[in-house]
This record gives sequence, C-alpha cells and structure tokens, in this order.
Amino acid sequence: MASTNKFNFEKRKYVIGGAATIIVLILVTQLFALQILSSDYKDSADGNAFYNKTLYPARGTIFDRKDRLLVYNRPTYDIVYIPREVQPFDTLDFCNILGITREELDKRFADVKNKTLNPGYSTYTMQTLMTQLELHEYGLFQEKSYKFPGFYIQNRALRQYNYLNGAQVLGYVAEVNKNMIKNDDYYVRGDYAGRSGVESSYENLLRGEKGVEILLRDAHGRIQGHYENGKHDVAPVSGRNLKLSIDIDLQAYGEYLMQGKRGSIVMIEPATGEIVCMVTAPTYDPSILLGRDFGKNYLTLANDPDKPLLNRAIQGVYPPGSTFKTTQGLIFLQEGIIQPSTMYSCARGYPPGGGRPKCHGHGSPLPLEPAIATSCNSYFCYGLNAMLSNRKKYKNILEAFDRWKDDLVKMGFGYKLDVDLPSEMRGFIPNSAYYSKNFKTENWYPQNVISIAIGQGEVLATPLQVANLAATIANRGYYYKPHVVKEVQDTVLDAKYTTPNYTGVEEKHYVNIVEGMAKAVTGGTCRGTNLLPEIEVCGKTGTAQNSHGKDHSIFMGFAPKNEPKVAIFVVVENGEWGATFGVPIGRLMFQKYLKGEIRPGDKPIEDRIAHAIVHAKSATAWGAGKAKANNETKPATPTENRNSTN
Repeated sequence: MASTNKFNFEKRKYVIGGAATIIVLILVTQLFALQILSSDYKDSADGNAFYNKTLYPARGTIFDRKDRLLVYNRPTYDIVYIPREVQPFDTLDFCNILGITREELDKRFADVKNKTLNPGYSTYTMQTLMTQLELHEYGLFQEKSYKFPGFYIQNRALRQYNYLNGAQVLGYVAEVNKNMIKNDDYYVRGDYAGRSGVESSYENLLRGEKGVEILLRDAHGRIQGHYENGKHDVAPVSGRNLKLSIDIDLQAYGEYLMQGKRGSIVMIEPATGEIVCMVTAPTYDPSILLGRDFGKNYLTLANDPDKPLLNRAIQGVYPPGSTFKTTQGLIFLQEGIIQPSTMYSCARGYPPGGGRPKCHGHGSPLPLEPAIATSCNSYFCYGLNAMLSNRKKYKNILEAFDRWKDDLVKMGFGYKLDVDLPSEMRGFIPNSAYYSKNFKTENWYPQNVISIAIGQGEVLATPLQVANLAATIANRGYYYKPHVVKEVQDTVLDAKYTTPNYTGVEEKHYVNIVEGMAKAVTGGTCRGTNLLPEIEVCGKTGTAQNSHGKDHSIFMGFAPKNEPKVAIFVVVENGEWGATFGVPIGRLMFQKYLKGEIRPGDKPIEDRIAHAIVHAKSATAWGAGKAKANNETKPATPTENRNSTN
C-alpha cells in the first residue's frame, strides 16, 4: 500500500509541476505578445507620457517655363483627436463651430473607427476628424478648445492657383483613399496626395517628408513642453519645386481659342521634347477642386457629358487622318517601295475610276512631294498596296504588314510615349494577326485594309503622338520623349527625357516629306498657315472621319522649316475640314509662340475662331466663366490672374 501511495504522489508531483510550467509559459507568451508583438501596450504607455505631433511639410510649388508661379500653398487647419482622451463634450456647440450636423459628426467618428476605411486605427494614436477648416472656424475652435479635451488643431497647407489655366496638366490634390494608405506607409487617414496631372506623377517629390514633435504630458494629459528639449524632434522636409515646360500665356491663349469646342492643342519644342502647351477642351478652373466643396464639384465635372476631366491630349484617341500620310511616305521610301520621283495617278479615287477611299480634284499623276502638298489619297493607297504586294522583299502579306507596323512603332505610334503625366493612352496600330483574326484567314488582301494608308480605318493616335510626329519630322528622324516638367529642384531630370529616340528612317528621306509639307503651306492644303517670309511653316491638314457625327478638323506642322523651334497638332472634334479650324488655330498659335503677339490683320481670324461654338455645352471653361464680366465665355488669361488688382 505504501508503495502505491508513493507512486501516486510521484505522479501528482509531475502533473502539478507540468501544470505550473504551462501556466508560466502562457503568462510569458501573453506578456511577450502584449509588450513586443502588439503596439497597443506601447501606444498606451507612450500615450500617457508623450504626444507625438506630426509636422506636415510644405508641398513643392510649381512654376511655368518663364518662372511664373502657378501653384503654391496657403495655410489651412485640420481637427484631429486621440480617441482614448476624448471625454463627454457639448456636441451641439462642437457641430455649430464646424458647421456640420450631429449626423455628419457621428458618421465621421464611425468612419475613423472603420478599419476597412482606416487601416491601423488605434484609440491611442492621432486620428483625423475633419480637414481644411476655414480661418474663422479655426479661430472659433481655438477659443473654445478647452471644452473639447482630446481634440487638437493640426496645421496643414492647401493648394492655391495663380491662374485659371492648365487644370488637366497641373492636376488636383485630394484626400488619400484606403488603397493608397495600404500601399504606402507615408500616408494616414486624412492625408492629401496628388491624384492627377503632375501633382500625381511627381507626388513623391512634391510631398516632402513629414516631421514630428515629441511633447511631454502630465497626468492630466496637458502638454508640458518638448521631450528632452526637442532633442528627438524631426523637422519636416519641404517638397521639391517643379518648373514646367508649359508657357502659361500660350496655354491660356490656346484655351481661349478652344472655348466652345472639344479637342486639343499640343505644342512641342523639337530640340528638347518639352511640351510648351497642352490644351484640352473643355477645361475647368482648377480652384474648384479645392476645399470642402471638392466632392460636389468633382461629381459635377465627372458627370458632365463633355468630360472636362479628360485630358484629351493624352487620353483622347482619334484617326490621324491625312497627317498620317507623312509616315507612309517615310516608310515607303525607307523600305525601297518608292522613290521621291515615283508617280501614281489619281482618278479621284483608288483604284482608278473611283472606289474607296475617294480623293479630291488636283493634278495627276503626281510624285511624292506634290502628293503630300495636295494630300492625294490615291498616292498613298497605291504605295501601301505596292508594299503589301511585294513578294521580292517580303515572303507574304503578313510579313510585309508587320514590317509596316514596326516602322510606325519606331515613330512613336501604337504604344505610350511615356509622357510624365498619368493615364496616357497608347492609341492603336493593328498588326497582321489582328486582321487575320477579323477576316478569319491569313490570305487577306491589301484592298481589305487600304484606308489605313490615309490615317483612317483601325488606326488611332493621341494628339500627343501626332504632335510628336511633327517634332520627329522637324528633327529629320529622331525625337525626345515629350514631357511637361522642365526642371525638378535638386534633382536631375530622368535620362529617358534627354535621350534621343531614332526612327530608323534615314535623314535624306525626311527631306522629301519636309518639302512636301512646305509646299502644302505655300500652295497646297495648308495655305492658311502661311505667315511672314521669315517664318517658313511646314504643315499637313487632315479631316478625320468620325462614325459618331461630323468629321474632326485636324492640323499638324512645325516652324520654322530649317531651324524648327516648335511643332504642333490641333484637333477640333466635329470641326469638319482641316482648313475650318485646324489650320487657323495653328496659324494663330505659331504667331503667339514665335512672335509673342497676333498681327493686326489676323485679329478677325482670332475673333472668328474664339467665338465659334462647335459644342454649345463647352462654351465656357467650367468654373471659369466669371473671368470677364464683359465676356462671359472667355477664360481668364495670365494677365487676369488671381492676384491681379485690375
């Protein structure tokens, strides 16, 4: 019996010892998880003694190419709070100060606690309740802040605009969403970031780096000063300033000419790829997307059928029309399909005797340069037929067509040009597989796709791509990637914007295209852009077919001919003939950029274009119709900026 009791005692000893060990392990694990793995304990301990005040940096300012200030900051204020410090307070008084209802206040508190909307929420850390207080609201809250323990004022900066122009290029700043918070540790709920334009594409440089002040608190939570005299404080680093390549005077003038219309004007400096003007119409006053009316105004813009938020220069895709004939001439020359002297007849259409696409009256037969000057459809249709049918050079039509596409890609078509703006579209250049799939056979014929030779059919391009084509021709065979930022403070511009891209077409072939474009101005389809003798313009008109309404009016060109300073592309949706809007707008924009003013003799042209209404809803830049009391449809010009006292 004694041995049995001894055995039971030994068993109980091990059981009790094991249980005690397990309990100790559980306690140690819990303490480890609480103090090491979880931040709640640390937040609680730190929160009792410290108040970490975030210091927001000044966002970088934005200037135009002539150092005129476009975008800057003005002070604004946020209401922030630490949830565990908030005590019962007079919600009616609180709401009256901030101009909100009790329901709105309750929703704001609920949104803060919602970890789906606010990842990383903790009752011990600072939360943002309301942003962008007006000065009088800030004053009232400061006066009564003692009544609202746990609530604080956070200094911020709000964007301010000097001009009413360039909204789609500049972009807007808005509160970050949950995905931005999740993907970037820099942001917390209530922060703001660039959401479009250069504000978005250069966000990481513009935003700067946050700082922090570590403040001591007493047992009642009152601030007692800096911890260790500010030894551990971190000063914020201001964002970097941007200098755009845009000329704001030229931008404003282009927007003035494009009022009442839909479309785009893009002007590029061929020697650098700098975009000096990027107009998209209709446009809007960028200041309407500021402050607490942002949501309401953004929704209005987003629902407008004229799509003023759309940057048509890089997001609009159009058939390039007859401007595309220049690319065809270059390809046919480089591929050895034609010589400059090669002549094709034009019996008002292709093939001879009529058919599609039809042409217009001019001399026949023609060699290449006059074909460019008169914009002969048949010439380039014959040329494409000759290339796709050439079995000495290509084994079949598929190989020939893919060579055609590859040559166009090298010219900057079919893919994004990688401009330094978000949401650029790539346009569309079909390959042989596209047609084989559509025709359900690889044995299709040149006649099936012939309209692409004149920039119709399936071919689509952005205004930026066609403006870049003009710059490439001006340079006789190369281009720099177009960009809207000229300089970044203390930063070297990305090398991709300073490296030339060659098309693979020999320079000598560009000479013929340049001559054809020069003749188009002196005696062909672009006579309306013929300026002074000292400004020799090269141009090409286009009338792009549109299955949804009237055709688009198009013009592409550069000037001067031999020392090009600027290239341009203009498209006016539903403007019909290229000479109706594209050519006169090109004429005026060339003068404005190269001479700085419009000749008195061209003032009637300016007035006609500026007051022509193609789309009634686009008659006024959204939010900018108040610019001139005596001319409600004229957007403000740089001489009428927000700081003007005139």
